[in-house]
Amino acid sequence: MLALAAVCACKINTNLDQPVAIEITLPDSGRVEVTDTFRPRGRALNGVGDSVQAQIFWSSLDTALAVLDSTSGVSISKVIGTARLQARTGNLFSNPQTVTVLARLDSIRLTGAMHHTVLATDSLSDSLSVQVFALNGAIPANRRVVFAVADTFPTGGPGVTLVPNDTVFTSATGLAAVRVRRPTGAVPDSVVITVTMNHVNQTAVNGSPVTFVVEFKP
Repeated sequence: MLALAAVCACKINTNLDQPVAIEITLPDSGRVEVTDTFRPRGRALNGVGDSVQAQIFWSSLDTALAVLDSTSGVSISKVIGTARLQARTGNLFSNPQTVTVLARLDSIRLTGAMHHTVLATDSLSDSLSVQVFALNGAIPANRRVVFAVADTFPTGGPGVTLVPNDTVFTSATGLAAVRVRRPTGAVPDSVVITVTMNHVNQTAVNGSPVTFVVEFKP
């Protein structure tokens, strides 16, 4: 999981052993799906940048995120949008940190045919397309989907290229697609393409992986 860290200096203190800043680390780059819990990390820093013992308290400045435990920072995301999370120790407050609350993914499904054929006159296959759904009718736009060549037949045969990339992002309607480029020269008989998608917390989305088979005609 990726983390987003920020050091927030909030007051001047001539005693270098006293907290003068709060360092905050947000899990998953500050992103969370609706109804998931979220736990930030924080530590107080002294005037020379060393960690010092201090109790950190957390609060949310917006209704999209509710802090369940002010001492641990454990929070729950409530609605899609952005929220600001703030840490405090004594009279020292951090700058508000932005948390992005995303639609909760429901499932990923194949659209159209599972089996595709690439003729000798074709340079690209038709689109291998999947549809991503979110709960409560939300549109899961700009969410990461990974396409991969899982198998090549015969084994060890020539590789293929996915266009535009092996990792794409869902469109404004929740669609994601790639095409398979036919190799120049020798070509495999067929390839198996798998499509995987994870929630922000890295658990698999329902229906993942999706499988396509692409056959190459001589």
